[in-house]
Order: sequence, then structure tokens, then C-alpha cells
Amino acid sequence: MNWKTLEFEALTAREMYLILRARSAVFVVEQSHVCLDADGHDDTALHVFATEDMSRPMPILAYARIKPGDAEDPEVTIDKVLTSPARRGDGTAEILIERALHAIAERWPGWVARVSAPVGLRGFYEQFGFRKSEGPFLEHGVPFIGLTRPARGVPPRLRGPRRERDGLVLVNTFELL
Repeated sequence: MNWKTLEFEALTAREMYLILRARSAVFVVEQSHVCLDADGHDDTALHVFATEDMSRPMPILAYARIKPGDAEDPEVTIDKVLTSPARRGDGTAEILIERALHAIAERWPGWVARVSAPVGLRGFYEQFGFRKSEGPFLEHGVPFIGLTRPARGVPPRLRGPRRERDGLVLVNTFELL
């Protein structure tokens, strides 16, 4: 898997097309969300995604969009979270959320993170420190809840294993590249 965290301007046209295609496949076709997916927020967002074999028609394995907060809504929002059906249950979703939280900690230190999720995914998000803050409410006919996570440093799992040698702390940063 090849992971990327890119601002809109850094995405290639092909990457954006494949992201929109994956979002349509999951949200519109699979989950029957009848809404405009290209909602006008992509150009100000950060895009975290994993690909495999870009020559395939559906190479996006995981994706999340991170929208920065503003004066009206000061929380950083993680939305459009998806994993391809082939990667569900294999840990890819957990890596995706860890990478999204890492990006938030780097770009917006001190900001609260927010996500809206189906009620059944509450436990999944709670393992990352999110706590229910609102809901349940209906979104696309499905019960959802809002969850927030207090601002923290870089999530521990992304820091990599630490070793000490000759009084120096050595960190494996391969996963951070």
C-alpha cells in the first residue's frame, strides 16, 4: 500500500478522479446516500489515502478527508472515511485513522478533532480517544452520532519503536515517510 497525505493542489487529476470514484462507489452505490459528493469542500481539505496499483480501475484502498476548522466551527473534521470492501477488517481502517490524526496533530496542533459516524462505529472511534458529543441523529436515513477527540500530540502508534544507544534515543521513522 502506498499512503499519501496531500492538499488539494498537490493531487493529480487522476488521483482526484479515483478518489471521487471510490467515494461514489462506497457512499452513493453501496450505502445509497443520495447527495452531491463533490460538495465544495475538497479544495480546502487535506486528503489522506492509500493506493495500490494505480493502473487498476479502483486502486483507492482507504480514504479520509480532513477539513480545517474556522471561526464558526473551530473543530477539525474528519469525513468521507472509507475503506474498499477488499480491505475491510484487515487493519487498514485503523491505519487510516491513525494517519489522519497524525496529520491533524502536525498541521493543526491544539485543535479538537471531530467525526460523525454511524452509531455502530462508536467503539471503533473510541479506541482512538474520540468520545460521543452529540446525537444520535439521522443522516441519510441512518442513525449517526458526533464524536470529538481532544487535541493531543502525535498518536503513539505512528511514533515508531524507540531504542536507546549510547545515551541517544533512536526512532524508526520509516512509517513517517
